[in-house]
Amino acid sequence: MTHSEITGFIWKVAELLRGTFKPSKYSDVILPLTVLRRLDCVLAPTRDQVRKKSAQLERKG
Repeated sequence: MTHSEITGFIWKVAELLRGTFKPSKYSDVILPLTVLRRLDCVLAPTRDQVRKKSAQLERKG
């Protein structure tokens, strides 16, 4: 993805928020989503290992 594509995507999301949320409430949406995205990126290298372990533990009960 190019820089201009990313920028365009961000602006499209901002336009969606403008219709739904008041500007003073943007942080109530953006901050949690930013934290979730950061966690997703940080945990990505171990995602498959965690899923395998989770499946093992579910089978054991």
